[in-house]
Amino acid sequence: MYELLIVDDEASSRDILASCFPWDEQGFHVCGQKDSGQEALDYLKDHSVHVILTDISMPGMDGIELAKSVSELEGVRPMVVFLSAYDNFKYAQNAIRYGVRYYVLKPTNFSELKEIFGTIRHELDTKYNVSSDDAQDYSTDEIIQKVLSYLSQNYREGSLSSLAESLYLNPSYLSQLIKQKTSKTFSDLLGEARMKQAALFLKDPDTKIYNISNMIGYVNPNNFARAFKAYWGVTPTEYRSHEK
Repeated sequence: MYELLIVDDEASSRDILASCFPWDEQGFHVCGQKDSGQEALDYLKDHSVHVILTDISMPGMDGIELAKSVSELEGVRPMVVFLSAYDNFKYAQNAIRYGVRYYVLKPTNFSELKEIFGTIRHELDTKYNVSSDDAQDYSTDEIIQKVLSYLSQNYREGSLSSLAESLYLNPSYLSQLIKQKTSKTFSDLLGEARMKQAALFLKDPDTKIYNISNMIGYVNPNNFARAFKAYWGVTPTEYRSHEK
């Protein structure tokens, strides 16, 4: 399932789009509804979203401004689809410079939605190398193994949202699954991966401890030292001395 965020200042329009169209059949999950561009932008800070379906005319940050802000985000950016009335369709086309290529005309026609999002689904499948018969039905044990593998390679800047995106899972669902299967949170597992990697780095006497702190994702060396002692029972310096 790809994550879809619906943005419209009219609550009734949002509700109809979210609940009356069979998004799951198209391969999408409505992860949220927002009534302004700014709310949508704030949501993106902590959530993985693949597509934003947004109205153009909204108070405050409108759809055009939202598309511009999304185009300036770092990393993987969600696709933006405009909900556009006939009277602002030409205006909406100006947003092509922000990467907007799809428009759903109001009043919304479900057959048009199906056609457009079918095309978008195909584009996303190509982008993420998912074939039509590529079932993402991992067992829970397989998912946990993929989580641990991810952490062993991404201990420095790993995040729940990027991991969930790589597994095509909802971040909230993945978080609950990790807790259920390991009795630990994603943050706990990330911390463990960092501490184990730090211990390996400490075996090299030429690598400075403050550099190791940065190498595993800690900006402040003091925070690293406290976390290391809490996990191993000794400071990084004491651990290195013991290894010698």
